[in-house]
Amino acid sequence: MRNSGDDDFGRPWYRHLWPWLLMLGPTLVIVAGFVTAWIAYSTSDGLVAEDYYRKGLVVDQTVARSQEAAKQGLRLQARLAEHTMDALLVATNNENFIYPKRLRVTLSHPTRAGLDQEFMLDRVGDRYGGKFRLPASGHWLILVEDEAVSWRLMGNAVLPINGELTIGGP
Repeated sequence: MRNSGDDDFGRPWYRHLWPWLLMLGPTLVIVAGFVTAWIAYSTSDGLVAEDYYRKGLVVDQTVARSQEAAKQGLRLQARLAEHTMDALLVATNNENFIYPKRLRVTLSHPTRAGLDQEFMLDRVGDRYGGKFRLPASGHWLILVEDEAVSWRLMGNAVLPINGELTIGGP
């Protein structure tokens, strides 16, 4: 009687199943590595700014603008609706503060730059108002500046928001 394994000794290695099964794992890892390298090379990093060095150099200027807002005691109280924003700007530390005619508001998503939007609020009486598109729900960064870019208020909001949003102040 012949053993079925006797025929295996006469065949070359590439005719056996086990070498191919053992090579399949490392081959798949190499192919996955090339696919990962291609994806990394062909897509951009959405969170990395193209001009990160220049932005890093102006950090002192932006900190000074935030400190100026704190020194003036600026506080913004705002109500967000679906297509409008109504805001009141209050300067608690400076009675002679000159209120700007317009405010620049930037809504930024922390991780998705494509959702960011910027709009202007016009002064009507002692309040500011303007139209904008209410962004998707979630965490948002809100930046408020005057047109001369001499001060800035920065805050966070989780949308949708019920009630009044306050940025800055004591």
